This record gives sequence, C-alpha cells and structure tokens, in this order.
Amino acid sequence: MNLSDLTFAPTPGARPWAIAAARTASLGERIGALHEQIRRIVPAVDRMACALYDPQDDMLKTFVNSTLGNEPLRTYQYPLSASPSLLALAKAAQTRVIHHIPDELPGDSQHSRWVREQGYLSSYTVPLLQRGGELDGFLFFDSRTAGLFTEAVVAQLQVYAQLVGMMISHEVTAIQALVGSMRVARDFAHLRDVETGAHLDRMARYVRLIARGLAARHGLEDEFIELLFLFAPLHDIGKIGVPDALLLKPGRFTPEERQQMQRHVDLGSEMIERLIQDFQLGSVAGIDILRQLVACHHEFLDGSGYPRGLRGEAIPLAARIVTVADIFDALSSRRVYKGPQPVDTALATLDEMVAAGQLDADCVAALRAGRAEAEQILTRFQDQPDEAVLA
Repeated sequence: MNLSDLTFAPTPGARPWAIAAARTASLGERIGALHEQIRRIVPAVDRMACALYDPQDDMLKTFVNSTLGNEPLRTYQYPLSASPSLLALAKAAQTRVIHHIPDELPGDSQHSRWVREQGYLSSYTVPLLQRGGELDGFLFFDSRTAGLFTEAVVAQLQVYAQLVGMMISHEVTAIQALVGSMRVARDFAHLRDVETGAHLDRMARYVRLIARGLAARHGLEDEFIELLFLFAPLHDIGKIGVPDALLLKPGRFTPEERQQMQRHVDLGSEMIERLIQDFQLGSVAGIDILRQLVACHHEFLDGSGYPRGLRGEAIPLAARIVTVADIFDALSSRRVYKGPQPVDTALATLDEMVAAGQLDADCVAALRAGRAEAEQILTRFQDQPDEAVLA
C-alpha cells in the first residue's frame, strides 16, 4: 500500500481530534515486531532500542525500545558532546561492537551504568544517519551473552538496522518538514509579529519537560513525548487564517471580534487535516496527538474554555499539557501589552488556575518540579529586543 493511499475521512458530525483512520502500529510496536524476527535468527539479542538526536539541544533522548526481561530505560536524555565514543561514531559513520561490557563500555553516564546494572554483557551500536550525513540518532542491540556480536551476527543485523533507520527517518523527517513549512507560512502570514520563533521553541520544550514529568504517573512512552514535542509548535497554526487587522489589534476585542478570533482553533483543525494528506502523514501512528493539541489546547477542565467547552478528561492529555506550557510562556515572557512575570509569579498564577478547576494539577506540578530546566529554557530562548508576542 502506498502512503498516499492512507487518507483521513472524517465521519460527519464527529469531533476531529477524536477521529482516527484504521489504527497504525506505533514505531515502538514495529520495533518490537522486528525484534521478534531478529530473535528467530539470533535468540540472544535481549534489547533493541533507539535514541533520537536533537541537534538544536545537542541531546540524545530515549525514543523507542523493545526490552526483554528488564525494565526499559525511559525519559533519559544526555548531551551527545558528553559522550566522546558515540560522538566519534557519528562523525565517522561507524558502528561499534563491545564484546564484554563490564570491561569495555566507556563512560559513566546513566545509560552506561544502566546497561551494566541490567546485566548486559555485549552490544552493537549503529548511528542512524540521513543521506546527507545528518544524525537522526543511534540504534542499540544488547545481549546478556558475552561476545555475541561476531562479524557473522553483525552482518545479519545490518539489514534490520537499515529498516529501523528508514522507519524513523520517514516519520521524523516528515514531521519536521511539516513543522518547518508551517513556520515559513507563519512568517509570510505575519505571524512572526504574533508568535516569535523563540516562543515556539520555548513552548515546545516546556511541553516536553511537563510530559517527561508525567511519564511515570500516566504511563507515557518516550515516543509519545517526542511526538508531542515535535508537534507542539503547530498548536496555534489556525491563526494563519485570522485577518491581520484582528490578529494585530492592540487592546481588547469586542465580543464579535473575540468570537472571530476563537475561530482560529477550527481553522487550525481544518488546515491540519489537509496537511496530513498533503504530507502523507496518515500512516504516522502519533498523528492524532497533533489533531488533539490543535483542537483542544484552549479548553479548560471546568468547561470555561473554547471552542467546545469540554470538561475534565474529555480534554486529551496532550492538549492539557500544551495548555499549561502555553500559558506559562505567556506569563513568563514579554508581550506587546505587558512585561514578563517572574517565574514564581507565573507558577503561582498556574496554581490559582488549578485551584479554580481550569488546569490539570499534574501538569502544573510537573512544570514546578522541573523549574530549574524551565528557567534554563526561558534564558536560552529569549525573544529579540524588537520582538514581542501577542496572545
């Protein structure tokens, strides 16, 4: 089946964020299926895991895995520059075999310690590179059998490593192309005057921070967290369809203008459905995350949000996370009509909104627990002196 054959056909009257085409297996599930095939050939391969690389942050992040007999390593991130051995593999486009991990595994990172503590004795590491040489991440094969990854075994695993690289490159590159093209469209539509690039960078990272903090309590997989991070900059894309005179209006809206402004949520959902088809993203398992955060990120738990006045868990978790991240950025950064609030004040305002029944308490608690990282994000991704965001 061609990817172009997978299109979205909504049911009349249904909520767009709640609709999905026939369910596509997640990347994690597909990795698990490949792992099963590998174990028919090499039964002693006990773990197969992929870490994704974010070049903007120089960060390797756990992404998808298939782990037998042990608790997987989750929500872990580590600077690539702090791992000389992996950095050398990426630069040289070379693989690495470790025959006896207790003696040979370099470094004392959490990942290295975890591998040793789990009893893995040998490993095979493959950098996942795009055609131009850009690094997507790393694929790790681990075994509790020392010396497993002989030349003959490595030769058998190479085809599977290529399949994994193709799967990850297809989905991640397609999403990044979608987000990148929308940033260009946003600039041409004068949304640069409304939502700066720094705002979108900050907000996406707050989203990831909150989602990582919720992972244990809500059972969130790394794949969900990373897709949420990638999709987050598109949350307000419907503003492209709002007239400039309204979008850039100083001061308060009239009731009619506010109603027209709130229409951007439905415009965003309509745009996303068209883009899913145009970018052939119907086969991306996490595409409903995008639908949810675009359609529902202005909803409040008490039903006072818009456009549909959803309540409680009728609002998807992805949207509840984005809502908290977006409001925190609006409070803690400069706007054309106000200066930035101190982080303490912004967090106190979020707590008040939790007490009023509007925001998800777990999301706000996760942001508060990650305050140090949030402050680093706020400092690193600052608006330029001549930029300010309208909201």
